[in-house]
Amino acid sequence: MLGAVMLAQALTLIVSGPSSSPEYLPLHVAHAEGYFAKEGLTVTLKATRAEPGAAEALAQGQADLVATSLEAMLRFGPRTARQAPRLVLGLTAAPPVAVLVAESQNEVVRSIEHLPGTRVGVVSLGLPEQAWMDWLLARAGISPAQLWLVTRTERGLLQAVETGDVHAALMREPSVSGLVSAGRARMLVDLRTPEAVRAAFGTMTVNAAVFMRADRPVRDRRLAAFTRAIVAAERRIATAPASVLIERLPESITVSADDFPRRLEACRRLYLGQGAVTAEQVRETLTLVRAHLNMPVTARIPAPDELVHRPRQAVRPPAAALR
Repeated sequence: MLGAVMLAQALTLIVSGPSSSPEYLPLHVAHAEGYFAKEGLTVTLKATRAEPGAAEALAQGQADLVATSLEAMLRFGPRTARQAPRLVLGLTAAPPVAVLVAESQNEVVRSIEHLPGTRVGVVSLGLPEQAWMDWLLARAGISPAQLWLVTRTERGLLQAVETGDVHAALMREPSVSGLVSAGRARMLVDLRTPEAVRAAFGTMTVNAAVFMRADRPVRDRRLAAFTRAIVAAERRIATAPASVLIERLPESITVSADDFPRRLEACRRLYLGQGAVTAEQVRETLTLVRAHLNMPVTARIPAPDELVHRPRQAVRPPAAALR
């Protein structure tokens, strides 16, 4: 009987990569710290190389739950109404990026309104986080065509900001914190925390999240246990020293050990409280997705009220003991 109960509680979870992505760190921490087990769940965690892979895995029925971005789910996830994705837990409000102004260009770019005609660095054209920058520009009445976008590698972009070869840049951690703390760049727009997203857009959105399929629902009791484990992991991330987490996490997550403490510090305030997502958050995000990302003609975009799963069982405080 006990074996049957444990089997009933087993879940397959597929998590987006790359392994260094801060958005999905709570899932790895919950697994490594035993928070799923403490909630009575047996979770098999599998990783993909990028966000589309997790969305495709849900469409193919390869997992009970997947963690990926809302944008990737709409582009690569299930196509039929019967199999439609259901968002069960939110992780982040936006891609953890910031628009920085090179210190040498402070007099040229004092606000978003001063970006037209300037050189703005990005790692690659067409990345999802660029859509968020385009939305910022649109809200200021600026077209992306008014900017001179230049592409660089991560390291090349870092150097371009330091030398003033670009006026501004859209960057991720740990480059953002490193440049700002060294006084080599100034924050123009910050999207790295829910509070920062609200300040930038005047509303709340959702980016990374956990999804299931409508035709293969996970029971609400199990979803509540899963959510408690993730909330416990987020609290662990907010307080634990990097050295302690490195001992438990797989090397694929913590490599390189020199960068991990800086990446962890940037995660402390990254996540949505209690994983809660409202239909309004989804509605605002869908507005962004429709306006600034090329969606495939076969993409089915559910209504916000349909997309957000509403559990019958409330999430109680995490059972996991946090050290």
